[in-house]
Amino acid sequence: MANQTNVVVITRPLAQAVGLAQRVTALGRQAVIFPLLEIHPLDDPQALQATLAALEDYALVAFVSPNAIDAAFAHIGKWPATVPIAVMGEGSKLALAAHGVTGADAVIYSPKNAERTDSESLLEELDMAALRGRKVLIVRGDSGRELLADRLREQGVAVTQVAAYTRSAPAFSAALRQQLQTLLERKNDWIVTSSEALRILVNMAAQLDDPAGVAKMQQQRIVVPHARIAETAQKEGFLDVLQTGSGDERLLAALQFKA
Repeated sequence: MANQTNVVVITRPLAQAVGLAQRVTALGRQAVIFPLLEIHPLDDPQALQATLAALEDYALVAFVSPNAIDAAFAHIGKWPATVPIAVMGEGSKLALAAHGVTGADAVIYSPKNAERTDSESLLEELDMAALRGRKVLIVRGDSGRELLADRLREQGVAVTQVAAYTRSAPAFSAALRQQLQTLLERKNDWIVTSSEALRILVNMAAQLDDPAGVAKMQQQRIVVPHARIAETAQKEGFLDVLQTGSGDERLLAALQFKA
């Protein structure tokens, strides 16, 4: 139903934004795609390919995001059923399923608490005693949090991290600047699925010609999947933060309820 918050701004990388935009539109909401992170393939994938060719050497392979899964599976033929997988949330499970891997094909660990799908919650699900002294692979972007690797190493796990893609903030072009300026003229729902993207958004608002740009941004409703991003939003001064839990179904249900 139309009202002052009818517009839903989707800030995911473009590849993940399009399908969600279609589902948001099906709810009767207006979807606007405004990616805050760009995902790029590696210039040289040889290290990634060599690592993925030896998957059976690892007691566990952790993927930090759907992007990591999609990038890695471009170089994986068939997943070895004896190698367990760890992922953060429902989006990553769907990405695995899209590549033919479900709980029927491999053991998949993920946080049980849909409200907090992050490294801390994932670590609670892992059998550290069984992993101690063994090798774990973390597939990620070219940067990110070190907490998962650090905690595993503290427990005596031999951790290898490999980059599967690179990510960057989009160039803040004149067109993007104007789009953001227009969006901030009214209150909208902004779907933000990473703390990094949220900080990029605030930085963009600070670069607008409007001196009230950041204040206007802080008055927008920020829709986030889990607690860590909600905490970042609150630290950045946002006044209206809606935490939905992991997975697009929860997110869409929350948007429909709030519409």
